[in-house]
Amino acid sequence: MKLHCRMLAGLLSIGMLAASLSGCGAGGNDHRRIIRIGHNQATDHPTNIALVAFEEYIESKLGDKYNVEVYPSELLGSQTDMVQLTQTGAIDFCVASNSILETFSENYTLFNLPYLFASAEAYHMSMDDTEIADPIFESTKQAGFEAVTWIDAGTRNFYTVSTPIETPADLKGLKIRVQQSPTNVEMMRLLGGSATPMGFGEVYTALQSKVIDGAENNEMALTSNGHGDVCKYYSYDMHQMIPDILIGNCAFLDGLPEDERAIFEEGFELVNSVEREEWVKAVEAAKNKAENEQGVSFLYPDTKPFQEICESMHASMLEQYQDLKPIYEKIQEYNAQYPSEAE
Repeated sequence: MKLHCRMLAGLLSIGMLAASLSGCGAGGNDHRRIIRIGHNQATDHPTNIALVAFEEYIESKLGDKYNVEVYPSELLGSQTDMVQLTQTGAIDFCVASNSILETFSENYTLFNLPYLFASAEAYHMSMDDTEIADPIFESTKQAGFEAVTWIDAGTRNFYTVSTPIETPADLKGLKIRVQQSPTNVEMMRLLGGSATPMGFGEVYTALQSKVIDGAENNEMALTSNGHGDVCKYYSYDMHQMIPDILIGNCAFLDGLPEDERAIFEEGFELVNSVEREEWVKAVEAAKNKAENEQGVSFLYPDTKPFQEICESMHASMLEQYQDLKPIYEKIQEYNAQYPSEAE
């Protein structure tokens, strides 16, 4: 994997970063078009493994024209920075959380709803259904970018420093870090906790210093980000299954010749399949490490009380965003077909 221009991480503004990228080419006699992809995960994370597979695939097919560079670990800035860079075309692709994309298109609000999907199977089937995904993925075209595939980020659950979460009442008064999304803040209000939005990079220090009492994320946060060194209880309330999204600059994508665009589409499918395969292995390894090396206790509370509290958010969302109702109903069909194991 090629990690070029590491000094980019230290630049303080989008303008400076964009200018620096424009001058950071392959050099020498290499006249290939550089394709830059940014994300915020470590090099051993399933997301990075999948993007490296994409890099290798595109270069195996179109290596005489394109030089693909993958930048992990926020080398190109925060997720918000990278989305803005993708908008302008300073970089070509980045991985963004669904919660960030909610600020660019209200359609992404749907995927942030707690307990939208009844099971992992319903989640995967829904996300693979173009009738569900495409209206949402294409809704940011006017902003200069569009989603090209989704990336499995598992289920989001609560984990805390010292308070086991067995029922919603256990959250009362606890300061819980959530993603910077109105939907997530409202979810915590209903569940009785105190929502504390902050950037993901700030969470470890906030947990360690007891500025917050816990957070919510998938199992990888415990190990890859060290949160399991501080938080000793991980509760499978399974309140959200939110995809990460690989977005691409529209001008770049629309400018590809038809035959090259077809190869890129195959590459996007490869990202999705490789990441999902790697995700299953990574979660298993993370749970093993968290339990046996970090001393994290995994709890399995009854999810129904949590779900019942959050049900009002579904009605409110559908009332506010009526155009999303057909997509929501399509997801409910998959939920009926693939119910949770608890039902």
